[in-house]
Amino acid sequence: MRSDIEIAQSAVMKPITEVADSLGILPDELELYGKYKAKLSDDLENRIKGNKNGKLILVTAINPTPAGEGKTTTTVGLGQAFAKIGKKAVIALREPSLGPVMGVKGGAAGGGYAQVLPMEDINLHFTGDMHAISSANNLLCAMLDNHIQQGNCLKIDLRSIPFKRVVDMNDRALRSIVVGLGGRTNGVPREDGFMITVASEVMAVLCLAKDLDDLKERLGDIIAAYDTDGNPVTARDLQANCAMALLMKDAIKPNLVQTLENTPCIMHGGPFANIAHGCNSLRATKMALKLADYCITEAGFGADLGAQKFFDIKCRLGGLKPDAVVLVATVRALKYNGGVPKAELCAENIDALKKGIVNLTAHIDNIKKYQVPCVVAINAFDTDTEAELDFIAGCCAEAGVAFAMSRVFAEGGDGGVALAKIVAEVADKGGNFTVLYPDDLSIKDKIKKIVTGIYGGDNVVYTAAAEKSITRLTELGFSHMPVCMAKTQYSLSDDPSLLGRPSGFAVTVREVRVSAGAGFIVAVAGDIMTMPGLPKKPSACNIDIKSCGEITGLF
Repeated sequence: MRSDIEIAQSAVMKPITEVADSLGILPDELELYGKYKAKLSDDLENRIKGNKNGKLILVTAINPTPAGEGKTTTTVGLGQAFAKIGKKAVIALREPSLGPVMGVKGGAAGGGYAQVLPMEDINLHFTGDMHAISSANNLLCAMLDNHIQQGNCLKIDLRSIPFKRVVDMNDRALRSIVVGLGGRTNGVPREDGFMITVASEVMAVLCLAKDLDDLKERLGDIIAAYDTDGNPVTARDLQANCAMALLMKDAIKPNLVQTLENTPCIMHGGPFANIAHGCNSLRATKMALKLADYCITEAGFGADLGAQKFFDIKCRLGGLKPDAVVLVATVRALKYNGGVPKAELCAENIDALKKGIVNLTAHIDNIKKYQVPCVVAINAFDTDTEAELDFIAGCCAEAGVAFAMSRVFAEGGDGGVALAKIVAEVADKGGNFTVLYPDDLSIKDKIKKIVTGIYGGDNVVYTAAAEKSITRLTELGFSHMPVCMAKTQYSLSDDPSLLGRPSGFAVTVREVRVSAGAGFIVAVAGDIMTMPGLPKKPSACNIDIKSCGEITGLF
């Protein structure tokens, strides 16, 4: 089979104006970025506000493994398959970060014959949203340090500045730095650091803002530092939020692109699924719901992180009600959860499958807690055997959820028709969505609900620093906010080595902080990397561009 980039480069794209026309979008409601990309304007959003909402379908997955699950590929292929069965659907996805593209993980535009195009543009600079977010974030940092340099009338405590600079690249050397060196005119020396752009609170703010005015207010609420009395110093206090919003005036507008089969995709925003909520923008999702009968979206990592945050943060803050969930798994990944080494996953192993399938059933049980109907999608590999697939189908039947195969990687939309028919039927019936916990629970009670109800843990242990932060954040009036858990994606627990469905464990929360602009509390369990590093041989080593402009080595 050809590589992803070879498949993408051989595709025949439609002008984005034609893709927009299929959704009833007028030419004047597009802001074109060449022939195949466009921003969706405020005029469009205002015109479609009165439209009836379509059905909201979330694609999530079991805990990620080295074997790969193919969640984004399934999302894209499902959108293509909906068109095959005559359903009007729009895919809503996150934007890729340059860090993983140049590192090792890869981009976020699907794969095989289920991709979003133009793949090269999307995985590189796209429409400049990442750069705008980086600039807005770093403007706040510059204004904060300038305020300190110019007299520090807000009495900022140099030891209490949580807000960091960002760059959209994996660069471990920038994790911990010292700024302000070089004499009195070059700033006040202090410890600082960089995060990757997608880990920035500014990114989370963009993805939860309703419009430009709301963006400006949320940016203003970002806590950049604390003063010597322990009180928050916000971007608004530093008079930075209005200029930050200006830098993001185009970035707040969702992007319209297309799949290999010319079906529409709205791609916008891309917050980390660990330190933030891991979903595309609320604005993009709401536009998709108004433009089509079905919006197919995804959330990062496994359902314990992505789906839980989609439900309890994005849906809660955005007033969304999902109608169905597609839970993606692979035979290989389930065998990995059953203790099979990666090198041996191609061989049939029913015993390992029986041990590993508990990870799938755990996620099924969790989705049921939100009262949203679930469809299990097995992303097919040539090495899957009939006996293994029959076993999974039987387990799904026993759990009371629908089951279908997905072959979209190899076959595109045609390979997802069976899945699409089941998902459409389930979504049309809908559910009775509810969140996991009410707003008025304490911070600790919300964390306990997630740990015991979703992860399957017995209890929560807090460090002294976390206890102190919870007390302070409660005093500051932030306890009504939902909790965003930051933990490993590889396990339901906070220990990445505990696969399957662990039990009898405690989750240790070592740090608690507030993303006041985004509107959630972040509880950190374990060591969460907000600035990844490059591998020994980065993907960038294989990427090139020919004199004719053709890109090679990009997946």
